[in-house]
Amino acid sequence: MPDWFVYRGTGEPHDGISQLPAPPPWRDFDGGPAVVPAPPLGTESTRRLGTRGRRGIAWRQEELELINAALYLRRPLLVTGDPGSGKSTLAHSLAHELDLGRVLHWPIVSRSTLREGLYTYDAIARLQDMQLAKERGEHGRRGERGEPYAEDIGEYLRLGPLGTALLPYDRPRVLLVDELDKSDIDLPNDLLNALEEGEFLITELQRIARRQPRADVLTDDGTRAPVQEGRVRCRSFPVVVMTSNGERDFPAPLLRRCLHLDLPSPRNDESGAARLEAMVRAHFGDADRPAHDALIRDFLQSSPGSLRAADQLLNAIYLTQQAVRDSEPDRRRLAELLMRPLDQGDHGTR
Repeated sequence: MPDWFVYRGTGEPHDGISQLPAPPPWRDFDGGPAVVPAPPLGTESTRRLGTRGRRGIAWRQEELELINAALYLRRPLLVTGDPGSGKSTLAHSLAHELDLGRVLHWPIVSRSTLREGLYTYDAIARLQDMQLAKERGEHGRRGERGEPYAEDIGEYLRLGPLGTALLPYDRPRVLLVDELDKSDIDLPNDLLNALEEGEFLITELQRIARRQPRADVLTDDGTRAPVQEGRVRCRSFPVVVMTSNGERDFPAPLLRRCLHLDLPSPRNDESGAARLEAMVRAHFGDADRPAHDALIRDFLQSSPGSLRAADQLLNAIYLTQQAVRDSEPDRRRLAELLMRPLDQGDHGTR
């Protein structure tokens, strides 16, 4: 393995992130004040990586080169591939191996907007609290239940996953922008400025910056972070993993700001199959390995050209080893039922 690799894909935690050289001058950021370290790795990462020992992911050399190039260049990584090819798992593997804490997860749907990824402002709650305080004649000192009423506007602001990732952490956070191809047509272009400049403005704080230059806002982690004069600017550019199932094309301005990693289907490529096998071992260990290998072969070889997801294989292995462990014909029949192609015309209907 080349010495310059920071991420090795072995699953063994290490402090390789501190070995990164200084960023390119055009990707050097100077945000502040520094915020507290990220919370520890969350249960979502444990679920993704498996609880029987995180054994790493079987990457090809060129895939590792692209992943590490994104880390060196402080550029987002656009990861495309079929369901179950390991796109989302990559973000959790990076956070685990490089000890970067909880993954910030932004699941994209057709209604997702840049604003919700950056921050939300609950103006209605603030107005209601102000009205209640006025009615009680408390001049903004107490809330509805007698608790201290927050005059600080930061109490009504919450940073989204992208907004939290752009806080000035000393060590980068990992941000998973999941299924970007599900977004409205405008979102990929809307992301450009935040990803290029590494910063964004909170309009509500800028309006009061003269009388309140600093506000403590809630983050996506549920902690508080200081924001100066309404500007959030990163110090270490986050490790951004954007996933896509390839259901649409993205605009050229976004593509040139990213490094593109295309993961082969486990059914069509040896490295993809190796990743699938590593995933099964991570979740189920080596016990009952012959039965697992038989189901993996069925998953990879049956119905060439059809679409299946790794989740189907994991479901089949779990259910068959729990429900029909001693009957090989029943195991194969139940597994076949659970692993029917997703693109089958009458899938799920009779």
